[in-house]
Amino acid sequence: MVTAASERTRDEAARFVARMDADAWSTADEAELQVWLAEDTLRQGLLLQVQAHWLALTPKAEELLAEPEPQDAGAAPTVVWRRRGVVAGIAASAVLAFGGLRWAQSPAAYATRLGEIRRLPLSDGSVMTMNSGSELTVTMAQQTRKVEITRGEAWFEVAKDAARPFVVASGDVRVRAVGTAFSVRRREMGVEILVTEGVVETWAEGGRGLRMRLEAGDRAMMSANAVIDYETGISSSVDRALAWRGGMIDLGGRTLYDAADEFNRYNSRQIIIADPRIAREQLDGLFRVNDPEGFADAVKASLGVSLDTSNPALIRIE
Repeated sequence: MVTAASERTRDEAARFVARMDADAWSTADEAELQVWLAEDTLRQGLLLQVQAHWLALTPKAEELLAEPEPQDAGAAPTVVWRRRGVVAGIAASAVLAFGGLRWAQSPAAYATRLGEIRRLPLSDGSVMTMNSGSELTVTMAQQTRKVEITRGEAWFEVAKDAARPFVVASGDVRVRAVGTAFSVRRREMGVEILVTEGVVETWAEGGRGLRMRLEAGDRAMMSANAVIDYETGISSSVDRALAWRGGMIDLGGRTLYDAADEFNRYNSRQIIIADPRIAREQLDGLFRVNDPEGFADAVKASLGVSLDTSNPALIRIE
């Protein structure tokens, strides 16, 4: 039940968010916000919800970007949260809109560019982290929470809400969780699911009996008609596969072919394995996602291969 008091608190939260984006946030404003938050422990969650709705209402102005920053050689990349200011007219309209939404959110589309890693809070308190070159749509309804991945990969930290299951769809594959953390990646051969916390249930629409329960440390690759691959109790491998959340690639025994493919997900300068005889060589190491040159130099040193870097758009390993 929505009371006048709850509506008033929601409006107050919306005004705080609008002031944050007005590029005039001061220490006095911060002190006022902290006093407001301290009056009710539920206000922190409400403020996060309002911020998420704000993002949905101002998709061009709100982008949380992970843009490449100038870095010293050898330094690890940083994933940067950046909030861009919005004009006063949009701010006023958004504040008014919060009262009318009643938290029924229309589908919101998100996309990341090549090399971009983007972390976004959702209106239910969940957080999703999108990998490079990904596209998805988020729909928050009264009885369900749904994400549709059309391209790429995302990792989800799901807020617990037993009354509203959190379902991620990619093609015919579905993954459902209540409160857990997992990733979903759409590949050519199927959909890959990695679970880092809790339990998820996955199935294929229309696939008779094709249903699995995955726990933390499990990995599965599913298509519309089959379980292509399944591994359990591989927490360390799951963590290595998700090193991209921190802007890194952890090879951990992957083949040269797979490593090159992984670097190509993040960079316009593509790596080509010109000699198929070395494509299955296994490699270890931790690299920045935006450093294909450093990776190629490491391959040259460890395998004794030659590099052709004459083309600024390509690195040929021969």
